[in-house]
Amino acid sequence: MRNSTKEKYKVAVLGSGNWGSVAAKLIASNTLKDNDFHDEVRMWVYDETLPSGEKLSTVINQTNVNVKYLPGVELGKNVIADPDLDNAVRDVNMLVFVTPHQFVDDVCQRLVGKILGDVEAISLVKGMEVRVEGPRMISSVISEHLGVNCCVLMGANIAHEIAEEKFSEATLGYRENREVAERWARLFSTPYFAVTAIQDVEGVELCGTLKNVVAIAAGFVDGLNMGVNTKAAIVRIGLNEMRAFSKRLVPSVKDDTFFESCGVADLIATCFGGRNRKVAEAFAINGGQRPFKELEEEMLKGQKLQGVLTAEEVYEVLQKNKWLDLFPLFRTIHEICSGNKPVSAIVSCNEPQSA
Repeated sequence: MRNSTKEKYKVAVLGSGNWGSVAAKLIASNTLKDNDFHDEVRMWVYDETLPSGEKLSTVINQTNVNVKYLPGVELGKNVIADPDLDNAVRDVNMLVFVTPHQFVDDVCQRLVGKILGDVEAISLVKGMEVRVEGPRMISSVISEHLGVNCCVLMGANIAHEIAEEKFSEATLGYRENREVAERWARLFSTPYFAVTAIQDVEGVELCGTLKNVVAIAAGFVDGLNMGVNTKAAIVRIGLNEMRAFSKRLVPSVKDDTFFESCGVADLIATCFGGRNRKVAEAFAINGGQRPFKELEEEMLKGQKLQGVLTAEEVYEVLQKNKWLDLFPLFRTIHEICSGNKPVSAIVSCNEPQSA
């Protein structure tokens, strides 16, 4: 019997790509079982017209399947696709952000004045925003725009495998409120999706952001047929640069965070199975002659490639701080992506002694 006296938490998922759809599936399975949450989970859909002429949101609500981004997987009858952002967040006090990172700023601006005063947010978004005054993590963008506390959830999470209910883990980063972190963990945790909460928002988020850059390098190595030894070396160097960059940017980042799911596990998964690796491999096979944007449109069918954009953002930070020589892998990845170096340069960058 559900609790009818205590006010329940209402959840909205902002984003409906493959990871957003999987997040909605996880959450919806738990809101039905936990008395603290409303059954209904709203999923904001940036609406598209399908080849059939129907709207994506309409088809999701009719079939309970995101036929474009997560075909064949039922999301849960309590997931409601909503193309109206204002309506999707109405009366919601738990907001899940899972859009491509380049769209977060615009979404937040549209939400100003539209949300409840007691809202808690969590970001599943991987990336950063680079401005003249310096880089900002996506959780900070959300917090500053909306005046809310924002946790993060990152990990070795290839979306289609979680959708198939194969076991995986994730790391939930929080600032101070352990109770809020545990509530988020209850919302996401299932027997096949284990969530661990740690007090290191920036560390968790930087891991989730930077691994996409290293995955681009892993894809280059695969496209060049360099073999497992070379790929392992790139992953090791990449992990070192991830840690060194994170510590320089945010000295409070904890070393242990890099050994959580958001760190080394996510790096391994992304370098062997993610979309960034896949598209970078195609880029290398084509000798760098086909632009990433063209490959993204052809191979990802509407999903967004994060690694190339993040590599550019990281390069800007390195350049501004005069750190380029300390991070030869990050530097080389961007120089290849921007056409200033051949793909083969990925195995000729030398690791510094003290990154």
